[in-house]
Amino acid sequence: MIDRIEAMRTFVRIVDMNSFTRASESLGIARARTTTIVQHLEALLGVPLFLRTTRRRSPPRACNTTTVA
Repeated sequence: MIDRIEAMRTFVRIVDMNSFTRASESLGIARARTTTIVQHLEALLGVPLFLRTTRRRSPPRACNTTTVA
């Protein structure tokens, strides 16, 4: 089971650092764990949290942390 607070922290760190890898490193968790956490959070919320392309993942404009805060 993934803790919701951990999931939210992970999501914010990914957005702030603009990188799953850098967020994983700064949180001290494996890159695969970061992906699993985001997938869990997306399933919980029922919406994709990142716009995915073959080269890049970016949050939708509505997920910009400066507008959320």
